[in-house]
Amino acid sequence: MKKEIKSNVSWVGKVDWELRHFHGHEYSTHKGSTYNSYLIQEEKTVLIDTVWSPFAEEFVENLAKEIDLQKIDYIIANHGEVDHSGALPALMERIPDTPIYCTANAVKSLKGQYHQDWNFQVVKTGDKLDIGNGKELIFVEMAMLHWPDSMATYLTKDNILFSNDAFGQHYATESLFNDLVDQCDLFYESMKYYANILVPFSQILRRKLDEVLALNLPIDIIATSHGVIWRDNPMQIVNKYVEWANDYQENQITIIYDTMWNGTKRLAEKIAEGIGLADPDVVVKIYNLPKSDVNDLITEVFKSKTVVLGSPTFSNSILHSVAGFIQLVKGLKFKNKKAAAFGCYGWSGEAVKVINGLLKDAGLHIIDDGFRNQWNPDEDQQAKALEYGMKIAKA
Repeated sequence: MKKEIKSNVSWVGKVDWELRHFHGHEYSTHKGSTYNSYLIQEEKTVLIDTVWSPFAEEFVENLAKEIDLQKIDYIIANHGEVDHSGALPALMERIPDTPIYCTANAVKSLKGQYHQDWNFQVVKTGDKLDIGNGKELIFVEMAMLHWPDSMATYLTKDNILFSNDAFGQHYATESLFNDLVDQCDLFYESMKYYANILVPFSQILRRKLDEVLALNLPIDIIATSHGVIWRDNPMQIVNKYVEWANDYQENQITIIYDTMWNGTKRLAEKIAEGIGLADPDVVVKIYNLPKSDVNDLITEVFKSKTVVLGSPTFSNSILHSVAGFIQLVKGLKFKNKKAAAFGCYGWSGEAVKVINGLLKDAGLHIIDDGFRNQWNPDEDQQAKALEYGMKIAKA
């Protein structure tokens, strides 16, 4: 169903209420998502992006009810990933000669995925496309935000930035606009999106934000590819990105552990207690890793100044859940965060050393050698774990 954004610009995307995982099973989407596609109707008619392939036929049928497909003059492909381009094959069967404007890398991406030699028109930052009535589309390459082929498109006079993946969130809503949804949900999902997808590119993002701001383009609306459209003070999300891109942290220490027979769990609780005693102002959170959503935990890591990881020793190493989580942390390239390790063992006791090595390899600053406990922690060892928590708080 078409929804008007401005008199000449409409949303023609798809709300996916049932989506629970994204990028395969790499990203949890508790609140679903949207695939935002936009139709501009000036002297020229322009379609910006499409939707994910499971909804391709529905998308094309719905679009054909709104407009004669033969009257689409241009297609803009801001990003080649399948959640944006998935309906292109079905659409291009109907209008095969329609030019597709995209970056050079997007041509590689789209050809590689769909094996079609469509009418590609390569654009780069600053290139413009006249769509009539004195309006132009201006293209801005957004390489590595978050794919090499990404770009944004700006509509002059209406002052709309079609930002693609930047400034989005996985958040299903029929309301579509940022002022019409729950603000706590909105900003949590925006932070989760940044923490799990864009953190590795923070340095690139800082430069790109400076570049976009230097263009001095008035922005009245930021039309993202997922989640809400920012129409009420749209620059608030840009300002959040500026903040998040600068090695963001809050006054928070997060403890994440796995346990076999609850010994490591007891250590986690005592370490948390010690942190709270040493610094009553710090926010302390504890998570049992297998009982938690890893993408929500990554969001907590993003917010934290210190992360404390725990595992018992198993097969002269650590539990695979902890190893996998640290690998996820490594891939996201967090900066300016401290870390510490702890764990119980029965015989050989390598877990803490292994965790420290992995955390160091992931780019975190290791506070010390960590806290090891043989067998179940008795009262004396629990008291030492509490003292270790106090040490972490003071680090």
